[in-house]
Amino acid sequence: MSRLRQFRRGRLVFDVRDEGPVDGAPVVLLHGFPQDGTSWDRVVPSLHGAGLRTLVPDQRGYSPGARPLERAAYRLEWLVADVLALLDAVGAPRAHLVGHDWGGGVAWAAAAAHPGRVASLTALSTPHPRAFLRSMAGSTQLLRSWYMGFFQLPRLPEAVVGPRLEASLRGSGLPAEDAARYARRMAEPGALTAGLNWYRAMPLSRAAFPSAVTVPTTYIWGRDDFALVRRAAELTAEHVEGTYRFVEIPAGHWLPETEPEELAELIVEQAGEAA
Repeated sequence: MSRLRQFRRGRLVFDVRDEGPVDGAPVVLLHGFPQDGTSWDRVVPSLHGAGLRTLVPDQRGYSPGARPLERAAYRLEWLVADVLALLDAVGAPRAHLVGHDWGGGVAWAAAAAHPGRVASLTALSTPHPRAFLRSMAGSTQLLRSWYMGFFQLPRLPEAVVGPRLEASLRGSGLPAEDAARYARRMAEPGALTAGLNWYRAMPLSRAAFPSAVTVPTTYIWGRDDFALVRRAAELTAEHVEGTYRFVEIPAGHWLPETEPEELAELIVEQAGEAA
């Protein structure tokens, strides 16, 4: 049964799907770039079957009603505050937090800054941000992350990325139907700029490199990830002080779309162990 369809934070209105058993432990699922909440569509049925309640927002910039223009509005601390506002909207003191790609970055920062609101963390693809930074030396991570510098430029990334987005996503291993859907969403007025502003706001974010995480944590990394190297994955363990499990799977970057059954099983396990 679907319940919450939107929640408001100040002038921003976020689209969200609140589904599954109303009395189930809440699980917040955070998407990455250039995805949206539909990236979890193949994952959530198994979570509901396990008795979990899922909260799946289209995050800041991806919800049409929450698409501010200025890049400073996309600082990581604001993205974390959006997650807390969602928990407040459903009256949840805390939730299991799951994040992929940029959603993983938000999840790491939220777990570090607000451990009392996070029952457990499951991070997909994205390592702890400090591990990511450390991996820039002694690996190919800096080379693989060239696009982050390019995205700092005004206007040019929109002109380059927009027309090529669907083909680029397919070429990186994302299923064609998902690539087409995300490309259509990014073609909405202001949507691509909003997504790129997550990258542009990094130099402004006080929470860009959070402290160690103390909540029970599972980190899942695909060994064929085109964007994130093994060195960053290995270093992540040094930035988790609570119970930690690292799971490497034979997959690429787009784990929610391509590995939903295995992800659902691991999320259910993490939620059960942290209950």
